[in-house]
Amino acid sequence: MDALADLDRRISGCRACPRLVDWREEVARTKRAAFADWTYWGRPVPGFGPADARMLIVGLAPAAHGGNRTGRMFTGDRSGDVLYQALYDIGLASQSTAVTADDGLELHGVRITSPVHCAPPANKPTPGERDTCRPWLVQELNLLRPTLRTVVVLGAFGWQAALPAFTAAGWSVPRPRPAFGHGARVPLDGLELFGCFHVSQRNTFTGKLTPEMLRDVLRTAAEAAGLRGRTGGNGTTRPSYDG
Repeated sequence: MDALADLDRRISGCRACPRLVDWREEVARTKRAAFADWTYWGRPVPGFGPADARMLIVGLAPAAHGGNRTGRMFTGDRSGDVLYQALYDIGLASQSTAVTADDGLELHGVRITSPVHCAPPANKPTPGERDTCRPWLVQELNLLRPTLRTVVVLGAFGWQAALPAFTAAGWSVPRPRPAFGHGARVPLDGLELFGCFHVSQRNTFTGKLTPEMLRDVLRTAAEAAGLRGRTGGNGTTRPSYDG
């Protein structure tokens, strides 16, 4: 737990990619009118969730006015609204909304991270920026390895970025590398990899990814990880652990 917290702190101080540093800090200075009274985070956004997670969700990069503003993955934007609602629906989040980093949200058995930790211009990191950021994901995977059983990757970019990280962290990735697809399921050594369309506004607004589709992938991955929902005394759902 201390090692993962230390990794998160080191990620938050990274300045390795000049273009991303300039962009995230410029956004934090100029802000969006709706958030004019906010003090933006304006730094790399570390992963979020418990150190003993059995399931990992891998996104793309923080949103300029979401995670780059709040300092927490998928917090403060519409993509996060969709993701956390789905996690809450299947019992892996304590609440359905993610507004600020101190809003009390807790994840149960699942952690969220990304292959690029800084908000990129136009939501498009370069291949070089992706590769520069990869060692952070490799270190995170190594720290999570004792308990990690499944990984859900959101979108083709995240899929392409994650596969080399799994190899670098010691998992055997098939050759040729498996293609991304919604609902794809790839067994690695003691780990199962799942593909899911990204929770971007483009996908959710057009219906390419529906809440039901998202819940289905997350629920399947949670079950494969040994996470089983149970109903608590207050009517909410919390996971129990098999094995």
